[in-house]
Amino acid sequence: MNIDNEQLSQWADMPSCAVTVCDTECRIIFMNKRSRDTFADGTDRLIGRNLLDCHSPHSRAIIKQLLEEGGTNIYTIEKNGVRKMIYQSAWLTDSGDIGGLVELSMIIPDKMPHYVRK
Repeated sequence: MNIDNEQLSQWADMPSCAVTVCDTECRIIFMNKRSRDTFADGTDRLIGRNLLDCHSPHSRAIIKQLLEEGGTNIYTIEKNGVRKMIYQSAWLTDSGDIGGLVELSMIIPDKMPHYVRK
């Protein structure tokens, strides 16, 4: 089953997490509704802008490394009393080359169950 861009956009607005995607030049190419609400006052004004402009030098180094080598960067933050898990990962083109990065930012509770499954 193939999914077109409109269907993908509709799907990406469903989760209660911010989804932000950039290309290999760090240009933001997609923001779901939660991402636009969180980072751009509900607008698409950051589409086409450079992701590095929104990050510290430490974060820029990690982003550049992910774009060069692939892989993931996962961590938690707290800002204004809200805890979030940040999941950044390189995405691949059909030919297997790094196409850019996707970042998922999701609110997590103060106390969260952890299960070990066999």
